Amino acid sequence: MPRDHRPGKSVRVLLAEDQGMMRGALALLLGMEPDIEVVAQVGRGDEIVDAAVVARPDVALLDIELPGRSGLDAAADLRDEVPDCRVLILTTFGRPGYLRRAMEAGAVGFLVKDGPVEELAEAVRKALRGETVVDPALAAAALGAGPNPLTARERDALAASVDGATIADIAAALHLSESTVRNYLSSAIGKTGTRNRMEAVRAARQQGWL
Repeated sequence: MPRDHRPGKSVRVLLAEDQGMMRGALALLLGMEPDIEVVAQVGRGDEIVDAAVVARPDVALLDIELPGRSGLDAAADLRDEVPDCRVLILTTFGRPGYLRRAMEAGAVGFLVKDGPVEELAEAVRKALRGETVVDPALAAAALGAGPNPLTARERDALAASVDGATIADIAAALHLSESTVRNYLSSAIGKTGTRNRMEAVRAARQQGWL
């Protein structure tokens, strides 16, 4: 870019990606853009807000599936703790339910990782300008899929079932009675059209509801 076209101030970016090689590659490629500066990198979801409070990024690029905390949950916290920071969700999984949850959490964009870095850099710039950046095909799929039918408690009960936890384990983790947990799981199974809670977990994940 010619010198007289360079912006006076670089866009400050925070990267949250648990795979070190991917995180390093993204930081390197974005750092080669003349108007973008990666000011923080984290590999866990529960490190995002603290890093943003310190680094004060203009834009946060967040993966969804992170250890410690999901990028979607962190996005909602960033909206409260660092309200000037725009959030872009960058993920391997272009699931309609994820897109809806990202928008509800205050994200201004949703991108999949297999796109060219030029598009990612431009998405960062658009986010800073207050524009929404979403793949048109994914947006259409999200509208066609309809809203997430699961309640927050049904999602909690399914999420707690992931590692083969017993009803008693789930009840203890969620501070609920076992009968209440059974009711939530039964309702979730019905809403996902599956036969048991493990199938319900898989179906909910495929839709991006968990």
